[in-house]
Amino acid sequence: MAAMWFLFVSMVTTSAPSVQRAPGSGRCCLNAGSQKQLGRMEEEELEVVEELEAVLHLAPEVQQAIEQVFPSQDPLDRADFNAVEYINTLFPTEQSLSNIDDVVSKIRLKIRRLDDNIRTVVRGQTNVGQDGRQALEEAQKAIQQLFGKIKDIKDKAEKSEQMVKEITRDIKQLDHAKRHLTTSITTLNHLHMLAGGVDSLEAMTRKRQYGEVANLLQGVVNVLEHFQKYMGIPQIRQLSERVKAAQTELGQQILADFEEAFPSQGSKRPGGPSNVLRDACLVANVLDVRIKQEIIKKFIRQHLSEYSVLFQENQDVAWLDKIDRRYAWIKRQLVDYEEKYGCMFPVDWYMTERIAVEFCHITRNDLSKIMRTRAKEIEVKLLLFAIQRTTNFEGLLAKRFSGCTVTDIVLKKPEPQPSVSTNPFLDDDNMVEDSALQSDFEKPKKPKAPENPFHGIISKCFEPHLYVYIESQDKNLGELIDRFVGDFKAQGPPKSTSEDAGAVLPSCADLFVYYKKCMVQCSQLSTGEPMIALTSIFQKYLREYALKILSGNLPKTSSSSTGLTITSLLKEKEGSEVAKFTTEELCLICSILSTAEYCLATTQQLEEKLKEKVDMTLIERIHLTGEMDTFSTVISNSIQLLVQDLDSACDPALSAMSKMQWQNVEHVGDQSPYVTSIILHVKQNVPIIRDNLASTRKYFTQFCIKFANSFIPKFINHLFKCKPISMVGAEQLLLDTHSLKTVLLDLPSIGSQVVRKAPASYTKIVVKGMTRAEMILKVVMAPHEPSVVFVDNYIKLLADCNTETFQKILEMKGLKRSEQSSMLELFRQRLPTPPSGADSSSATLQTPTPEQESSRIRKLEKLIKKRL
Repeated sequence: MAAMWFLFVSMVTTSAPSVQRAPGSGRCCLNAGSQKQLGRMEEEELEVVEELEAVLHLAPEVQQAIEQVFPSQDPLDRADFNAVEYINTLFPTEQSLSNIDDVVSKIRLKIRRLDDNIRTVVRGQTNVGQDGRQALEEAQKAIQQLFGKIKDIKDKAEKSEQMVKEITRDIKQLDHAKRHLTTSITTLNHLHMLAGGVDSLEAMTRKRQYGEVANLLQGVVNVLEHFQKYMGIPQIRQLSERVKAAQTELGQQILADFEEAFPSQGSKRPGGPSNVLRDACLVANVLDVRIKQEIIKKFIRQHLSEYSVLFQENQDVAWLDKIDRRYAWIKRQLVDYEEKYGCMFPVDWYMTERIAVEFCHITRNDLSKIMRTRAKEIEVKLLLFAIQRTTNFEGLLAKRFSGCTVTDIVLKKPEPQPSVSTNPFLDDDNMVEDSALQSDFEKPKKPKAPENPFHGIISKCFEPHLYVYIESQDKNLGELIDRFVGDFKAQGPPKSTSEDAGAVLPSCADLFVYYKKCMVQCSQLSTGEPMIALTSIFQKYLREYALKILSGNLPKTSSSSTGLTITSLLKEKEGSEVAKFTTEELCLICSILSTAEYCLATTQQLEEKLKEKVDMTLIERIHLTGEMDTFSTVISNSIQLLVQDLDSACDPALSAMSKMQWQNVEHVGDQSPYVTSIILHVKQNVPIIRDNLASTRKYFTQFCIKFANSFIPKFINHLFKCKPISMVGAEQLLLDTHSLKTVLLDLPSIGSQVVRKAPASYTKIVVKGMTRAEMILKVVMAPHEPSVVFVDNYIKLLADCNTETFQKILEMKGLKRSEQSSMLELFRQRLPTPPSGADSSSATLQTPTPEQESSRIRKLEKLIKKRL
């Protein structure tokens, strides 16, 4: 490609036509003869180019490979080389043609260099084929030589390996012989020891030399284990049978000695234990475990035989009122055992603990039988006395023994880590006094004591009779609720000047403290079905407390004071209006709300604590969701009463607003009397409610939100009743609406020395609702002619497609029926088309953004100031 363009350049330089400058221009031009000659040259050039392109056209892959191998920035080496652009680059102006000779010389020099390079490369490739074949032959010869050397090395390695095997063959034989000889000597020594040990064992057994037998028998048994694989040899099998016979004889002999020393019938053998029996216990450790168990069983049965006689079912000391005597008797017996027999039995037999555990099993069975027989005689105090003494004894056993021999115990599940809470159920004390209740709430839970392995080993027998305790708690709680009702009636509602106004009722804390006492006491008695029964009792009286103490004492709206007249509402003197609920009644409602909130939180903690105390299999049956819902209902009802009271107090003022002749208002003045009346009621009620709900701030926020949700729609409904309205009347209503909006935005902190920002959720509700009221009045103020503009303005401001709302606004403007009909028809025509699938009757426009609402409010304020 480069050679082709160099040829072209040479042709241009050898036969370049004469160039003339065009007059009045900066370009050069050719004469007629030159133009013809240049045309012929261009035709010849195109033919040469086509021929070269046909020969030098390369595939894109080849071209890309060349560019990777020989990267170049020279435009002559580019695949898309354009000669015209290149020449224009070399000669951009007329003046540049002056050095055309130099450019041609450089190009010719470059062509000669390229020709030299091509010639050199062609000549260099003449002998490449011969050199390649020669190099290939040399490589093949080298590979053959390398293969021969590898084969020689492999043969030498095989010969060396064979030589090493021949040299070490004798050494391996010697190693095997040495190992077999060592094994034979060791086995012969063991056989000698076994034979001698069996003979000695038989002799010592006949002489009752238990001290020597204990050590010898263990050695003989260990040696015999080495001959398990030789049991096919008759002599070895015979020795094994002799060892087993000796073990059997020793077991029978030791049992006979213990039977003689501690007969099942009659009194115990006088005096302390003999050394023979002590050594016999050591031998029993080596013998079959059944021998050891039989010795322990017989000794404990003989040692506790007196207990079964003294505390028979027909004896007076066997009843629950004298249960202390049982535990005193076993304490004396354990002390007596330690003094007389403590050194006779090995320490790892845990005989003292085993005696105590067996005593517990016997006592539990005896108490179960006697309580089934005399069930009608069981009283609550007697049952609790017996349970308390029994649990104390079980705790004493846990301190004295490790519990490793206890087998009939169901351990309680571990309890989770404690957490700090103002709740009596997160404290481990059995009872909290009323005077120390608050300080007890602030204490964290104490660390959990170690698990008692003896818990329930005796006291489990009382579980079938705990219904007596449950019935007693049912009765006590019923009396407690009745006492709470009587105390509330006697003391009356909290006074507004009292420090306790709006606080949690004291009876609530008393109830849950008593619940805690019952729960802890019952969990010590049983963690099974009695806890489920107690939970049912808790549920019953939580509901009764919610109904009798809380809901039952909420003020009734029918007993409230008489509603206000329109005349009294229009009076502007402070204190001329009277709220529906008195201040004491408002304080009572707030106090009941706070109490219900406390009960709700504490009931949840009670449920969690019950689940911790009860067995794992019964956790699913513990749920106090219904009771928590009951307290939530009390809270909701209390808030609704507060909202209803303030809302109903504003009703006469709203009625007065709707009955005023707004078409006769001649000028805009200060806020209207009905606004003053509403603000007065708000300032009277809200500070009282806020101060009494200081501990439950979230419910005060709920009160504000519910009041706004109730008052604003009611205000808008009364606004629609104000008809007809003149322009001045609409402006006055707009001013009143703005005043009410300001009061509602300040409602959470009204009358407070500390100004707090209202919650965002509440502010959003007030701004949205009162802005709608302002937009309604703004639409009423707008002229209804032309009709299209009025309808479009309504749709833009209110974003309400309801025809009823539009008709109410037309009525507020005082339009005639005929005018209303035409306007309604136009309104239906101008409504935006609802999206596909949407109900046209429920179509609504996009709600204005907060920025748009804020802009409209600012315009409205300017309008009001201008009117004033």
